[in-house]
Amino acid sequence: MVSLVRTFRFVAAVAAVVAFSSVQSYAQTGTVRLNIVKAGFIVGVGGGSGVLHYHGKSYPLRLGGIGIGSLGVASVSLAGTASNLHSPSDIAGTYGAAGAGATFVGGAQVVRLQNEKGVVLRLSGPQIGFQVSLGLAGMTIAMQ
Repeated sequence: MVSLVRTFRFVAAVAAVVAFSSVQSYAQTGTVRLNIVKAGFIVGVGGGSGVLHYHGKSYPLRLGGIGIGSLGVASVSLAGTASNLHSPSDIAGTYGAAGAGATFVGGAQVVRLQNEKGVVLRLSGPQIGFQVSLGLAGMTIAMQ
């Protein structure tokens, strides 16, 4: 009888460990490519498209954004990572960053943004055109 109780406790403990570990969802990282065009004088408007590669699948993205304190026109292609993803839909949201910078024809752009779900984009790439940006910038990503 004691042996049966021990066996039952062991099986129950193993089942609890298996159940708990399958419920946990670990954050993953995917790769991202974004193409953005931005133009403005005082208030900048931007938009573009992109793709998230996550667990062997590609997810098309639509981008929009507004920047305060913009001057000029620029096009940028960025590539990098999206971390803290639990599912592909976590990439959707509003990303924000504050700072000041100036980029000229052929200059490099480096960006680190985070959305309300904790997804962090680390992106870099060349910028074509002229744009001086000072102040708050934001970007919205939606899945297509």
